Amino acid sequence: MFEMNSKFIVYQVFTRLFGNDKKTRKPNGSITENGCGKFNDFTPIALKAIKDLGVTHVWFTGVMEHATKTDYTSFGIEKNNESVVKGNAGSPYAIRDYYDVCPDLAVNVENRMKEFEELIKRTHKAGLKVIIDFVPNHVAREYKSDKKPRGVKDLGEGDDVNLFFHNQNNFYYIAYPFMPQFEMNCPYNEFPAKATGNNRFDASPTINDWYETVKLNYGVDFSDGRVVNRFDPMPNTWTKMRDILMFWSKKGVDGFRCDMAEMVPVDFWHWVIPEVKREFKNLIFIAEVYNPNEYRNYIQYGNFDYLYDKVGLYDQLKAVTAGYSASSLTHCWQSINDIQGNMLNFLENHDEQRLASDFFANDGKNGIPALVVSACMNTNPFMLYFGQELGEKGMDEEGFSGKDGRTTIFDYWSLKSIQNWRNGGSYDGGKLTKTQKDLQQVYKTVLNCALNEKAISEGLFYDIMYANYDNADFDGNKVYAFIRKYKNEVIVALANFSDEKIKVKVHIPSEAFDYFELKPNTSVTPTDLISGKKESKINLSPDENFAVSLDKKGAKLLKFILK
Repeated sequence: MFEMNSKFIVYQVFTRLFGNDKKTRKPNGSITENGCGKFNDFTPIALKAIKDLGVTHVWFTGVMEHATKTDYTSFGIEKNNESVVKGNAGSPYAIRDYYDVCPDLAVNVENRMKEFEELIKRTHKAGLKVIIDFVPNHVAREYKSDKKPRGVKDLGEGDDVNLFFHNQNNFYYIAYPFMPQFEMNCPYNEFPAKATGNNRFDASPTINDWYETVKLNYGVDFSDGRVVNRFDPMPNTWTKMRDILMFWSKKGVDGFRCDMAEMVPVDFWHWVIPEVKREFKNLIFIAEVYNPNEYRNYIQYGNFDYLYDKVGLYDQLKAVTAGYSASSLTHCWQSINDIQGNMLNFLENHDEQRLASDFFANDGKNGIPALVVSACMNTNPFMLYFGQELGEKGMDEEGFSGKDGRTTIFDYWSLKSIQNWRNGGSYDGGKLTKTQKDLQQVYKTVLNCALNEKAISEGLFYDIMYANYDNADFDGNKVYAFIRKYKNEVIVALANFSDEKIKVKVHIPSEAFDYFELKPNTSVTPTDLISGKKESKINLSPDENFAVSLDKKGAKLLKFILK
């Protein structure tokens, strides 16, 4: 196990796709035609295989019951109107019942919550922690909880629907019927219309809006184009959301990834996170926040443990992978250096295009330098998306999702790369190609280094790019370099973003020697942790650059021990 403050690695897995071994991939196919993975597919063998990648936390995406076109009326679940569901499977971010799990994921639908509870136990037994989504900003248009605990009032129950805004209403009400700017396949009546999830405060969302969702009211008054916080008395939505968080915390989950957290007032988080942690002190809260100007507010006042580092390191690594100067990466950590430990690094998630897609790096191997930078630059956590380690391209045209370089979150589908790794549940990778096996091994090596090498998980960080700007033997547009150190262990990280094999001569400045308390003119023989091979002997000196060869789109973690 690991301490709360140590580095950790999150494996985001789209639950309905992971265990689906059905090979039918019919665009817009039904659950019967295309199949669906289950909670039970995460066997002890599967969880061990995930842990062996260097993973500490599994984010099971799409757990809570959400709107779907699949008919579960025989199990007492009302059928959704198809006009307000995206794709046949539906978006996992259009929650239908905060107190239930998705019936798609159960072998026995009537036993679905028990199957999820057993998954939590198996995951913990495997030495892993469980993260699930908390979607606080919006719910499905036809939200209705049939599994809420006794005495709990449903969202909207008791609202004054004649008012656009009221401090104690759970929704915002438009004085017109719902009239979207697209043709609905099935008649759908909603009057008065509720505001749409992406802050659309009229009755006519477009096809590009989050039309399948409605916005929750946390006491922010948007009347007449103003934005006024009305938090006294405490809004009813606040206590309902707290109770939902407590419900899942009591199930044994270890953390929440909070969807679009910045669309919910920071004052709510300031109140609710300590409320929940008073009983569950080790819970972690991860916020999806995209405005860098609000980062510190959501950490220091909002009490979040971690934020997505999307508009920063992710965006910059994507640009550098496409050819932008590698030296630009220095600004990423400098701009958030005081909160670096609170940032969650990643190269993929369900919202972003796959690293190996035609829209990003075009090949999983081309993402290796970005992986090394993102996972090893600092002590903060790193996240990978299932299949990323296999070079999953996400170039299928699944249905509602379309061919967009992403793995669909709306359609019933399966991934050949994951099926090849699973190999009938053995996880021996017997059906993986050599390229997939090689890439998976790189991920396994890098992530385990990030987790277990103390120079990376706990050590000091020093960016040496500034010392190599005028170095004729070091192309700062193509190579990014930094040093990590813990006690007498030193790792020099080098990432080559170019399409050519190159040889560089690295300059370590005298300031780095002082910072790390290194003795000049020390002779060492480093080992590249990624390849496992020993490098040539080098002399560490601020007056002498040392040579290193780097494969195209390659990287090295050069470790040596100081005597």
